[in-house]
Amino acid sequence: MRLSASLELCVCVLVAGVLAGEVGAADSPAFRGVRGDGHSDEQVPVKWSAEQNVKWRIALPFPGHSTPVISRGRVFLTCASVNGKQRGLYCFDRQTGKETWKRIVSFGKVEPTHKTNPYGASSPVTDGKRVVVWHGSAGLFCYDHAGKLLWKHDPGDVLHIWGYASSPVIYNDRVFLHHGPGVESFMISLELSTGKVLWKTKEAGGANDRNPRMVASFSTPVIASVGGVDQLICSMPTRVAGFDPGTGEVLWSIAGLPSPRGDLVYTSPLIAGNVGVAMGGYQGPRMGFRLGGSGDVTKTHRLWRVEEKQPQRIGSGVVVGDHVYIANAGPGTIECISVKTGKVAWKDRLPSGNAWGSTVRAGDHLYVTDQGATTHVFRPSPKKFELVASNGLGPGEKSNSTPAFSDGEIFLRTHSSLFCIAGPK
Repeated sequence: MRLSASLELCVCVLVAGVLAGEVGAADSPAFRGVRGDGHSDEQVPVKWSAEQNVKWRIALPFPGHSTPVISRGRVFLTCASVNGKQRGLYCFDRQTGKETWKRIVSFGKVEPTHKTNPYGASSPVTDGKRVVVWHGSAGLFCYDHAGKLLWKHDPGDVLHIWGYASSPVIYNDRVFLHHGPGVESFMISLELSTGKVLWKTKEAGGANDRNPRMVASFSTPVIASVGGVDQLICSMPTRVAGFDPGTGEVLWSIAGLPSPRGDLVYTSPLIAGNVGVAMGGYQGPRMGFRLGGSGDVTKTHRLWRVEEKQPQRIGSGVVVGDHVYIANAGPGTIECISVKTGKVAWKDRLPSGNAWGSTVRAGDHLYVTDQGATTHVFRPSPKKFELVASNGLGPGEKSNSTPAFSDGEIFLRTHSSLFCIAGPK
């Protein structure tokens, strides 16, 4: 399978910045992979079960939605107690699954969340030497790979009935965090080596614009090349914004994500060359746009917007060629959508259940895990849904996480277990 030429160029530019530390080529150091776009060139298994092709399985102390990240022989994962009083970063040996160390942060305040979103929702990120984790209102922490605390920062409280979910991003020796939702939402940049705040850009509007319950973005930002210059791009409650990573200046923005039900966004923006696709949550609209410009470029850069009959979207999609492939949180559907026009090429049903996790690519196949912890493997085709396999992990397993790929293996997190899948490709 070959990506489009424009997407290949964008990928090459971003890898240079993301791999500025000591991340190995086969590592998966961040949420949705090394570039945060859901793409991996790894060839991994397409079939497994609770007994077949399981290299190891370990029990986890608490549920959570975060994705494991893998670097230099280690697997990092967040877990938090059900009441949020104990929030931890766990390190496991990737070959055996044995716990190497854990660092628990005690938190005495009451932070709101929903029972469907446990406190371990944010995924860690690593540059190969350091690992950064956001524990919501408990703070942002940076450790070395041996578990030594290097620095911590308190960016403020998260206040929303559905909790928090955005994951930190590392780029060019900086940490970027989309903080919120709450009374105040903002993008913040910190120096990776020291935790020094470099800039903070508040998002206009916020929870006071309308019912606070219906204003929130849980989107993880992505780095993309725009006109040959790298920018930080994120879906905010009402718009998509492009930031200067060096200064925090909002370079451009495009409106169009709110719906009558609320200003809610869960997914990350998807980038295909010089075109982006963003999707609102809570049955909010989807829209396509050209990257770049200056100021509010809604009128000049928005290519299409579709508002009618949208499903609930929580996990992000993935772009392959000229199409977005995305599984929906309700009502159990999966779609292929044209990047150029926003039209649905096909819509089908997953064999079992809804999917809250993101759709991701490994080699020639796409993977998405549903809420029953069954991972569906299918081929990227704009003609029809071509299911290859549906792989369950046994009765009682549940998951809202996203698969991670590293060195020919798959790492899957469920509410109760962490699996390493290895075997025939």
